[in-house]
Formats: sequence, structure tokens, C-alpha cells
Amino acid sequence: MRAAWCGAGPGMGQGSRIQPTDMKRKVSSHAIRHVLILGLVGGVLIAILRWSEYRFLVIEHSFEIYAALVAIIFAAFGIWLGIRLTKPRETIVLREVLVPADAPGPFTLNQPQLDALGITPRELEILSLIAQGLSNREIAERLFVSENTVKTHCSRAFDKLGARRRTQAVQMGKELGILP
Repeated sequence: MRAAWCGAGPGMGQGSRIQPTDMKRKVSSHAIRHVLILGLVGGVLIAILRWSEYRFLVIEHSFEIYAALVAIIFAAFGIWLGIRLTKPRETIVLREVLVPADAPGPFTLNQPQLDALGITPRELEILSLIAQGLSNREIAERLFVSENTVKTHCSRAFDKLGARRRTQAVQMGKELGILP
């Protein structure tokens, strides 16, 4: 028995052509092929079992699955809505700040700036009346035009200055030198 394990069995003598290393190679490639085939068959069987388990789960518990999905959707919507409604709103704080004025000299209109902005004489007239603190209705009465015409001139002047509010337009007009 011991001789068979050591490679001294029949056909393995000194004159034999088959070496023990050749036999190991044949056995190992044969074993690898078997392992790969068995692994592939095992993987296919596991996939079939998972698929049948999934089908059983979906068919048997379909109502619970749909109810859970609806609950998740409503919970997500509720959380989103709660965050949206309780979010602190931005508040705009307007403060009047006294700006020390230097000794004002006579006002000179910055005509190049006025031409660069493309502000018409009527828009400039309405901006100066806004700077005096008049409302759209008061400006319309003073200029003998409709209130809608005043609003149109205001919006065009605001667009040309890049302002959103009346106070912002007056401030920008003073900074640019087109309003006293």
C-alpha cells in the first residue's frame, strides 16, 4: 500500500513514461471542470428558487406591498409638506438711515449717464416726481395722463435702472447723478 502512494506502483517504475506531475495536471484540470459545472448548476438552481420565492411573495402579499408603498409615498409627502410649511420665511426689514449730506451745490444732470441708460425725458420726469414722494395717482393728475401710463413709464425706468422698487430706483438715480 505504501508503494502505491509513493508512486512505485505498476507502470510507474523507472522505465515508465508517465510522471507523477503529469497525472496531477490531468486530475486538477478534470476537477476544475467538474467544480465549474457544479457551481454553474448550483447558481442556476439558486436563481430559480429566488425567482419562485419572489413570485410567491408578490402574489401572496400583493395588498400589503401596495399598502406599504402608498404609506411610504404619503409619509414622504407629509414630511416634505411639513418642512415646507414650517420653514422660516424671509423678512425684509426696511430702515431709514440718515445720510449726512455734504454741502450740496447746484445739481447738474449727468447727461452721458442718462444717455447710456436710455431713459427718456418723460421717464426722468416721473422718476423725479417719485423722488418727491408722490404716488402714481398724484403723478398722473399732475402730468394729465392716466395712472396706467405712469405705471408703464415707471416699469420701463425701473428696468433701465435695474431696480425692483420705487425707493431703490430713486436711490440708484441719485447715485448715478440723474436725480437731485
